[in-house]
Amino acid sequence: MDERRTAWVLAILLVGQLAFLALQGARASSVPTRFEGLMLHLLGPAARLVAAVPRGVSEMGEGMKTRRGLQDENRRLRREVEELQLRLLRLSDVEGEMGRMGEALRYSSPAAGEIRAVDIVYVDHTSWLRSLILFTGPSAARLDQPVLSAEGLVGRVMMVSGAYAKVQLVTDRAARVGALILRTRRQGVVRGGGRGGGSLELDYVPLQADVRPGDQVVTAGIDGLYPRGIPIGVVASVEEGGQLFHRIVVAPAVDFGRLDQVYLLDYFAVPGEIREAGTGAKP
Repeated sequence: MDERRTAWVLAILLVGQLAFLALQGARASSVPTRFEGLMLHLLGPAARLVAAVPRGVSEMGEGMKTRRGLQDENRRLRREVEELQLRLLRLSDVEGEMGRMGEALRYSSPAAGEIRAVDIVYVDHTSWLRSLILFTGPSAARLDQPVLSAEGLVGRVMMVSGAYAKVQLVTDRAARVGALILRTRRQGVVRGGGRGGGSLELDYVPLQADVRPGDQVVTAGIDGLYPRGIPIGVVASVEEGGQLFHRIVVAPAVDFGRLDQVYLLDYFAVPGEIREAGTGAKP
């Protein structure tokens, strides 16, 4: 009903304008009459209203499109929050189950402790020995202390001098990290790729093991240096090696070119003399 009434009003206004223009064309005199002034007074605002209708409809359409986009984005974010909550619940269940098993066995795993942020003051990306220099402030770092970023594992402290510490990056070809393929729990050793510095290689994974591109690789907690579960990277490619093992290239989880701050993890590594002691060593 409202749409019909609006259409009739617009039609009447259009007819009035046409009549007004016809009267103007029929008159030879340029002096306006009272009737023409009245028509101009009535039809002028109406004409502005009619001209504004398409613009208003267009703006309304854009507003509705923006609103639909915001609603879709809101739904997507709500789904992501729900998924993260479910993952957190699952992780809490696993942690609780491990805690109960530990209590039953009277065993507690090594605590990873706290993290603290420190600044990077120097980066070496050019040589084979890829490293960072950190300013740690009055609280000095410790040898072999793990270094993390928000994305995953960065490396370990290899030298300390007062308020400064040198970090060996995982991309250094001399670095070694005990690793775990998260999907299959298969263990191996990650080392620096040595090919342009941007990749890692996962060694000692047998050819019969199931490894696929996209598999997540985390620390295994078996090397005495790093706790279990820190992201290392994602399997980029898998090829058959020349011997008994796959040749696996891993893309690092950390973008080392964007680092300006890292975190020291308060985790006590296994002492070096114990790690390096031979099987025939005497107590």
